[in-house]
Amino acid sequence: MVQNVAPLMPDLEAEDFYLLSGVEQGMRFSEWVQREKIPKFSRLTIENVDYRLDRCLDRGLLERKTIQYEGYKLTFEGYDALALHTFAERDTIQGFGSSLGVGKESDVFEVQSYKPLALKYHREGFTNFREVMKERDYTSDRDHVSWLYTARKAAEREYERLESLFPDVSVPRPIDQNRHAIVMEKMEGVELSRAKLESEQVVGVLDLVVREMATAYREGYVHADMSEYNVFVSESGVTVFDWPQAVPTDHDNAAEFLERDLRNIVGYFRRKYPQEVPDVDVPSVADAIAAGEFDSVREHAD
Repeated sequence: MVQNVAPLMPDLEAEDFYLLSGVEQGMRFSEWVQREKIPKFSRLTIENVDYRLDRCLDRGLLERKTIQYEGYKLTFEGYDALALHTFAERDTIQGFGSSLGVGKESDVFEVQSYKPLALKYHREGFTNFREVMKERDYTSDRDHVSWLYTARKAAEREYERLESLFPDVSVPRPIDQNRHAIVMEKMEGVELSRAKLESEQVVGVLDLVVREMATAYREGYVHADMSEYNVFVSESGVTVFDWPQAVPTDHDNAAEFLERDLRNIVGYFRRKYPQEVPDVDVPSVADAIAAGEFDSVREHAD
């Protein structure tokens, strides 16, 4: 589990960030950065590098390994510190709050700004790097790919999707992005998987979710990872989040992903609320969305 680096930030000095950034630069070329190359990457003296290495190692921001040479690489905590430092320099955030959720591929925290916001760290590649390499098409054109690259590309991709979809689709409003991290509006409500809907609400909420999928399709994207864990429900409606795997509607597999998303979300409602949700002809719903003609799931009930 990656530790929260926010408590360490007041103790870190500008030269510590020069060192971490230098190691980050070196990791573009190899997983482990030779100690002898760090002064060039960080623009610090050899003596200062030695001092900063010890400080960052002690704080868990770097990892050291002796192979054919003495090498260093960032930990996720070190990468988090770099992103958090940048957000603070930009005045995007002024304070750090509590955890909002820990997932398989991300950690989310509340942060303070002009109002409470959410900070999402992408963790793609941290637990199963090889599997992520297989699944993410944005790693296919790289000879050397590290978890830093996959996590950063996931954040960049999600931020681009959010900027394209907001406000027409009910997604978190994007605020800022750096490295593997995104700052966005904090969502209100509760995760769909934990929501307890009244009988008269069920089909209406399902319709709201599918309408957001239809609007996203109209705006040019298929979520491609829809489930009850990617939707928040509140009194004002629903919010769909986690968009790093979204694909354009002209993607070769867009139709397949759309139908899979629909099967996932309709299947969840059917399992949890079997008395309220009718059997739905998912392919016809997908066709209606593609044609811009979706209105209600009841129109596609068997």
